[in-house]
Amino acid sequence: MKAVVSIIMGSTSDYPVMEKAANFFNEMEIPFEVHALSAHRTPDEVEKFAKNADANGIKVIIAAAGMAAHLPGVIAAMTTLPVIGVPIKSSFDGLDALLSIVQMPPGIPVATVGVNGALNAAILGSQILASSDPVIKEKVIAYKGNLKSKIVKANEELKLKEFKFKTN
Repeated sequence: MKAVVSIIMGSTSDYPVMEKAANFFNEMEIPFEVHALSAHRTPDEVEKFAKNADANGIKVIIAAAGMAAHLPGVIAAMTTLPVIGVPIKSSFDGLDALLSIVQMPPGIPVATVGVNGALNAAILGSQILASSDPVIKEKVIAYKGNLKSKIVKANEELKLKEFKFKTN
């Protein structure tokens, strides 16, 4: 089994957030790898990873970072693979990380999800993979169908709640 997704975080302190992405890929049976690489503390390793990711079979990179949050952009500058940035809530409620990731210069795009949005990053990553993999596409369709079923069920349960002034 060879990874097609890389989950990268600037520090293992980001792991509790990024574990949601790992759990999703595991549930979807999409091979992935997880690394701690820092744009500031291990720049040579980041460069080596980014420049070799495509040759190593990676198709999507999910990069998490807090505060200055340079990791997703640095990786995106060194690869043509899609990079999805996950801003981590650390200081300023994660707004600093969000703005650092989303405000990339022309030519170096990073798809960005909400603060601590690792699950959405994994879903977006699987949708990217699904564009060329019919097995993954069926899994994504099933996952999204299940989301709809949960809301339909929740709405039915809400109908059973009784209040004196509730009209539905």
